[in-house]
Amino acid sequence: MKGIAHVGVLLALEKHAALPVEVVGSSVGSLVAGAWCAGMPAVELRTLALDLRRRDLFRIAHRDMAVKRMRSPAIYRSEPLRQLVTRLLGDITFDELKRPLLLNSVNLTSGRQVFWGSPGLSDVPVADAILASCALPGYLPPHEIRGEFFIDGAAVSNLPVAATTLCDRDLIMAIDVGSTAAIRPDTHAMGFAAVYARAIEFGIQTMRTATLLHWSQPPLLLIQPDVQQVGLLSFHRNREMVAEGYRATTEMLADPNAIPPRGASGVYPRQRYAVQVIRERCIGCGACRIHGPPGLFALDHGGRAFVTDPVQVWNPIQAEFVRQCPTKAIVLEPNEQERVSAA
Repeated sequence: MKGIAHVGVLLALEKHAALPVEVVGSSVGSLVAGAWCAGMPAVELRTLALDLRRRDLFRIAHRDMAVKRMRSPAIYRSEPLRQLVTRLLGDITFDELKRPLLLNSVNLTSGRQVFWGSPGLSDVPVADAILASCALPGYLPPHEIRGEFFIDGAAVSNLPVAATTLCDRDLIMAIDVGSTAAIRPDTHAMGFAAVYARAIEFGIQTMRTATLLHWSQPPLLLIQPDVQQVGLLSFHRNREMVAEGYRATTEMLADPNAIPPRGASGVYPRQRYAVQVIRERCIGCGACRIHGPPGLFALDHGGRAFVTDPVQVWNPIQAEFVRQCPTKAIVLEPNEQERVSAA
């Protein structure tokens, strides 16, 4: 449900006349993207998002769980989501949309990533592709299209920026709502669904980092609404999530140093940091050398880490390794100016 923040993103883009030429959606992002590309204004999407309740999407599959037990396809029934998606989109196909759209899913049999709406895959109902893209394993059952079954694209890539290489665009704007550095100490006591959801968050963040850490072309602007404290199935913070998506996008668009200049490459925004290790906290475990940039950290005669080059210019992905330090010994401080242009 963190994907509701995408509604606030679209509100900001519409207000600033910064509309995307093409949209790629995954999971709940596919639902928001599908409705918007079909012509629903962001303000109407906001009303829908604020009115959305748990029963509108998630109703426990009591019968399947009682009769099929371990063979039950999912915890929740697919009918509520199907009804919502059908009400919004009917049987419209990708070829009939007002804006180009790609939707991310995974073939459950082969593990092949499928982007509905791409050449040869655009004649299916958009509603079917959304149901496939939203079929989070364990929570919602796999969705059948043309005799094959598909699950949520988050299984291989929750931030499917690789698909944008098909679009030949000058700039990609990626909205990351799946990552989290939030501390949730009670997860172990909240049941298997909560533990599984937490594991999904870790997997999503790891895959996203692997994808973006060495990203070069086309230049990518990463917007990260601060929704990391919101649970995957939280329905009582919808207004807050929409507002945060709007805030994060508006703030980024207003920052002249955040937007990649023409001809740039890699991930933006970039920030200049002063990096240091607090020696008294360091236990010499080597986490900084495992997760940090090669050669940035070394060990002194006492087995404690130190920084070999204390001034760095990083994008948000490059700086994330800091949270891997178990004693919080690595400190980053903005140096000189908060944002750094490509020049």
